[in-house]
Amino acid sequence: MISYEFPVNERIRTLLRLEDLYDRAAFFAGRDHPLEHHASLLCLFEIMEVAGRADLKSDLLQELDRQRQTLEGLRDNPQISEEALDMVLADIEHTHGRLLEPTGKFAQHLRENEWLMAIKQRSGIPGGVCEFDLPSYHYWQQKPVEERRHELGGWLGPMLPIKDGIDIVLRILRNSAKVVPLVARNGAFQQMSGGKLVQLLKVTLASDVPYVPELSANKYAINVRFVTPAAGSDRPRQCDHDIDFVLAFCNL
Repeated sequence: MISYEFPVNERIRTLLRLEDLYDRAAFFAGRDHPLEHHASLLCLFEIMEVAGRADLKSDLLQELDRQRQTLEGLRDNPQISEEALDMVLADIEHTHGRLLEPTGKFAQHLRENEWLMAIKQRSGIPGGVCEFDLPSYHYWQQKPVEERRHELGGWLGPMLPIKDGIDIVLRILRNSAKVVPLVARNGAFQQMSGGKLVQLLKVTLASDVPYVPELSANKYAINVRFVTPAAGSDRPRQCDHDIDFVLAFCNL
């Protein structure tokens, strides 16, 4: 099976983008080649830009507070494991505290590093980080693997509380999924929303189905259509037969 997630609002879209960037930064930082560490550093710069919104931290803190209050109200529910509930609440409490620790602008430690900011500026120019443009960066890339990895970890470390908050919010959001098996007649499906808004939709179908979903949603309707993946100069074409898929509705 293959799944496609579709955020319905800008807030969840931002969280998903950051989740992807953090995952890529960690993946490439854990590799060995200088080019892979360069890719990790570029991800850090992107995280700095995407998460630099002044209200992201406060949004996460408010959402964690709201989830904590909601979960506390489940303590007397016989269908809820007290041990599991305590673990989730402890995770929320720990992350909430870590988010409160940093002061100043997000990723300020990167912004104050003139060397890193020079790399960031040059990386916005096609081919702008060649060794003759930034000889000091070329020197850094020739350092031992463990030394480069240690420095990448030092630059990423102060940015991890935001990642931990994002992980908790997205985990709760995904665990809220209400899953419905459906059929797209002639490659198209529509469902009226009745004024109800969801925050995340997930389409799942068999991985051997040679079509990808396109989705649009608002408080009035959800529309899904399956089209051929664009390849070369071919334009996407809508499927002309029925497709079985699963639609998950996620809401905090």
